[in-house]
Amino acid sequence: MMKIKKGDTVKVIAGKDKDKEGKVIMVDQKNGRVVVEGINMVSKHTKPNAANQNGGIVNKEAAIDVSNVMYVHNGKATRIGFTVKDGKKVRVAKSTGEIID
Repeated sequence: MMKIKKGDTVKVIAGKDKDKEGKVIMVDQKNGRVVVEGINMVSKHTKPNAANQNGGIVNKEAAIDVSNVMYVHNGKATRIGFTVKDGKKVRVAKSTGEIID
């Protein structure tokens, strides 16, 4: 189980986009990667098709390893832990001890 979920705000801690923040668009649990809005932009050459009549070069987000991002809680990057609350497993911010969801 990954500690980062779709919709979380994360901060990049390594790589070319270090210190940038964004929202998680997609999580790939099998490969341990996430796609973050506006982070790790790559140029993709596309052929013309029904959706894109002209084709050409399209900028889009590429996946980044989950170990290179940290969850942002109250404006600060923090680690995430798990605890059991009322019989349910919930995520907890390590820095403050507050329940995330």
